[in-house]
Amino acid sequence: MDGESSVARFGQDGDVPQVTLTCSPLDRTVTLRLARAPAVPPAGTAITVTTTGTRRMLSAKAEAGGVNAVAVPPTDPILGEMAFSRGRFMLELPGMAPLYLPVWSEIGRVIDDCR
Repeated sequence: MDGESSVARFGQDGDVPQVTLTCSPLDRTVTLRLARAPAVPPAGTAITVTTTGTRRMLSAKAEAGGVNAVAVPPTDPILGEMAFSRGRFMLELPGMAPLYLPVWSEIGRVIDDCR
């Protein structure tokens, strides 16, 4: 928990998280934030999510600090795909190496907190 919001963070210990999944209970939205590497094209580029069962591009918006963010309704099937993919799922942003994230219970918790 971070205040009123549920948060799952992925990254190296002690570093700024590369990926953050946040539930905002006030507007019932799950936001996926992906930090960009310095040499990556401008923020606002689509993030591609690949799971065991699907591959989908999500339109991202630019946020401060070089972050691409996607707000997703908690009922969107892509969230369930991320939570229940076999072992891990992949996030891609043009100009960056793909990120492979483990399917940990924190992802499901964040999604469930918004439902």
